[in-house]
Amino acid sequence: MLKRFQTTPMSSTCAPEYSRILSAAVINSSFRSMLLSDPAKAVAGGYSGEKFNLGHADQKRLSAIHASSLADFASQLANI
Repeated sequence: MLKRFQTTPMSSTCAPEYSRILSAAVINSSFRSMLLSDPAKAVAGGYSGEKFNLGHADQKRLSAIHASSLADFASQLANI
């Protein structure tokens, strides 16, 4: 049985960046590990030479996520 998550709409300016962050985490285990252990550092460092464009408030919300798996991280990300 699939678990349903209640989500709220993300800001339209942040959604593409959040998608890019999750995509990088899916394809690169090192980035994924960094994202789970220190989201702020992972996002600040970017991925494969590209930077993520998040405002200060969005960076702060993202860095408050504490997750043990990418699925948990994505679930929490959808609720910020």
